[in-house]
Amino acid sequence: MSESNEAMKQYEQKHLNFVRDQIGIAEQQTEKTIKRAKAGQKDLEKNFYNDVRIKTSTYAGQMDTGVSVRQQQQMLSQKQNRWQTATRDLETLQKLDQNAYFARVDLKEDGEQNPEKIYIGLASFTDPEHPDHYLIYDWRAPICSVYYDSGMGEMTYNAPMGKQTVDVTLKREIQIKDGVVETVFDTDEAVGDRVLLENLEKQSNTKMKSIVATIQQEQNAIIRDTSSDLLFVQGVAGSGKTAAVLQRVAYLLYRYRGNLNPGQLILFSPNQLFNDYINQVLPELGEQNMVQMTYYQFINRRVPHLEVETIQQRFDENLDIQQRNIADFKNSLDFFKLVTDYADHLNQSDIQFKNIMFQGKVFISKQEIKQIYYSFNENYNLRNRLAGTKEKLLKILNRHISSEMKKRWVEETVESLSKQQLQMLYAKYGEKIEDSDKEYNFLAKQIVTDAFKKVRVQIMKNRFFSINRQFVNLLRSVPKMADLSKWKISETEWQQSVEHTIERFKAGHISMTNVSIYLYLFDLVTGKHPDTEMRYLFVDEVQDYTPFQLAYLKWNFPRAKFTLLGDLNQAIFTHQYHHTIMDDLKQMFDPEKIKVINLLKSYRSTKQITDFTKYLIPDGGDIEAYARTGEKPVITVVDDETQGITALANQLQLNTEVKDTTAIIGKTLAECQDVYQKLQDRGIQATLIQTENQRLVNGVIVVPAYLAKGLEFDAVVMWDGSDTNYPDQNDDKLVYTICTRAMHRLDIISIGKPSPLFAKVPKDDYRQVKE
Repeated sequence: MSESNEAMKQYEQKHLNFVRDQIGIAEQQTEKTIKRAKAGQKDLEKNFYNDVRIKTSTYAGQMDTGVSVRQQQQMLSQKQNRWQTATRDLETLQKLDQNAYFARVDLKEDGEQNPEKIYIGLASFTDPEHPDHYLIYDWRAPICSVYYDSGMGEMTYNAPMGKQTVDVTLKREIQIKDGVVETVFDTDEAVGDRVLLENLEKQSNTKMKSIVATIQQEQNAIIRDTSSDLLFVQGVAGSGKTAAVLQRVAYLLYRYRGNLNPGQLILFSPNQLFNDYINQVLPELGEQNMVQMTYYQFINRRVPHLEVETIQQRFDENLDIQQRNIADFKNSLDFFKLVTDYADHLNQSDIQFKNIMFQGKVFISKQEIKQIYYSFNENYNLRNRLAGTKEKLLKILNRHISSEMKKRWVEETVESLSKQQLQMLYAKYGEKIEDSDKEYNFLAKQIVTDAFKKVRVQIMKNRFFSINRQFVNLLRSVPKMADLSKWKISETEWQQSVEHTIERFKAGHISMTNVSIYLYLFDLVTGKHPDTEMRYLFVDEVQDYTPFQLAYLKWNFPRAKFTLLGDLNQAIFTHQYHHTIMDDLKQMFDPEKIKVINLLKSYRSTKQITDFTKYLIPDGGDIEAYARTGEKPVITVVDDETQGITALANQLQLNTEVKDTTAIIGKTLAECQDVYQKLQDRGIQATLIQTENQRLVNGVIVVPAYLAKGLEFDAVVMWDGSDTNYPDQNDDKLVYTICTRAMHRLDIISIGKPSPLFAKVPKDDYRQVKE
């Protein structure tokens, strides 16, 4: 180490020692606050009723007692909040004590003679003696954007009072571990390559980490955007788009503290496995996790009586040209508009009702319900029309209760009531009545009301409306509402698909394509209120969403600002929407409030892996590799599966020796199950990931491609990359997705001739060996 660098390190260690001393003082003060608050809460709980003024003899006294109890409850709640807040503050201080900050920026504001030193860390910290003096700035503070966005010299940043200009005179990266400065170096770049490279060279983990010390300029633009209604991030594999968006969530919670809470942000992720992978990022940054779910969970919870097509079933599904054309139409924005128009048409005709039944007989016929439904003024919308129908049906029910009380079966039931049954009725509905006639009427009314309880439930829960029949009616009406030839569909083909849907319906099954249509129609007819509380919505792997699904999310969360991120090169479910997705989004959002950010540099993989994978896809030429070097990918060609397992076992041993976490990625679950079993037979330990509800573990895992999306591993072995398994261009995005999961090493085992997709890669960019 040079003398000047050693001097820099000594200076920064001295400053760090001072900051840690102040943190220590703050920790002691916070511990005292927690102790006092807990003691105060305990004392308040102990004397709670002694301090309550109890006066129950008069109405005014009862009111005074209620106010007194409420005051004590509020005081108790304040004490509890005080020590809980202090406890969170203490946890933050303890984190800062270990790793106070990661960067320093010296800058001069206009009119200032001397530069101000800004130290940047995970959270803000002020001098306990001088609360206006910041010793550490939270990385999300406006001033800290100068660290991420520029090199040296004059620059502007967005502050609460508007744009501010500063002169950056020094940028220093500081690596601290357990309170000790390990390395210090100055840079004239936005974020120097040295820290980034050291972070990228680390081994993978079962949990994603925050990237606040290495945020790149283009990622910072994602994180700090607050003006767009739609932020669309198209990023190549490994470009850090997911990590940037998680930091964006932390930034938004910081920026709008007090006006935005984690429950007002929702992330739609590709699967539960991915949710588990990212769930430590926000807590690491001192924030609570937002609402997280998959689109499958979002729709599946609302149709408990139907079995929705799973991600595995969807991936294994082989659609012919006719079925694909129909699916494309149903998944389109055109079809979303068609369903909207159809629902509007239901104001005039075609609504589908069911009979309301009582004791096995028709109580109110579907024809009578339909007559009521269309008896309202034509200005009624669907929600009001249904609400008015329910109101009239309840009146009919109440009239029936009065007349039913005079029936013979009611009299017989009253006469047969046991003493115990009478006691139960009185306990439930009121005190015993001495007058015999009044008593009979009272008992008869309760018996009839109980008997009609199921009828009331049918009315209150809209069970007289048949969503199943309405959905089928919609599908059968489509040829009259749309030009099917535009989608290369004949009317006969369409009607055949409707019959197939009905057959699956009867068996309790529904496809992922149909379930969104089904729920949107139900919501429109029943007048479901969209969620207006949600403020921000994030969709990861958006390339696997259809325009219909995105429009349905927009309808469900009309006031939310959307952040969509994905890689169109990894679309394994929705190839057909690549070229139209922005046109569709411009119909859903104001084009003036759409911002598109393209991330073309891949940080996850070594340069050798990135250079190899970019040839697998048609648009890969624009992908930039980050300058982190490693071994070339290897394609191992074997004659049969037995040789393939042997080659796999040998590679796993090499990876284990260097402590790499290895993912063996197969095309299907069945293929992965077979590989896993053969490894077990050889005594090789591995974990088979069969469902999205499992957790990632260290060591060797075997996982199907559709569950590996968004994840990364030290080493990846692609199982059977042969021309038999991946025969043509239709598999290019799947192969690209598999190969780009690798951080440090990529191996491909091919049983027989390799896939023609690999022929596009220059021979110098990989090694091919024959076993």
